[in-house]
Amino acid sequence: MKVITIKQPFATLIAEGLKRYEFRTWKTKYRGDILIHAGKSVDKKAMKKFASLGLSYPTGCILAKAHLSDCVLVDNQLRRDLEQENRLVYSGLIEDLDWSGYGFLMDNVCKIEPIYVNGALSFWEYPYDEK
Repeated sequence: MKVITIKQPFATLIAEGLKRYEFRTWKTKYRGDILIHAGKSVDKKAMKKFASLGLSYPTGCILAKAHLSDCVLVDNQLRRDLEQENRLVYSGLIEDLDWSGYGFLMDNVCKIEPIYVNGALSFWEYPYDEK
């Protein structure tokens, strides 16, 4: 199954259903099931920002399964919509108007028992067996 590695705390925010979009500078035509892997590196500034949520932020593991249902260009309308949806989660995107890229929409997210494995860049494959 395809996997995408995401820095913490963003991987956990997706796994918990608090963040629907993962942002990248590249677009994808892929649509389908995907595993969410929390990379070993963390965004220290963002970790402080989300510390009040009281969530666990494991690293180096696959922690959720989702359905990548769309890839959209991040424009000002999407920025405004996401600001209204959840300012805490999307404030960095809203404040950095110079950034351009794509949002991968993640639906049907479900947490799974962590699978500790090294990640990789872009999409990568993992032989996931849904038990």
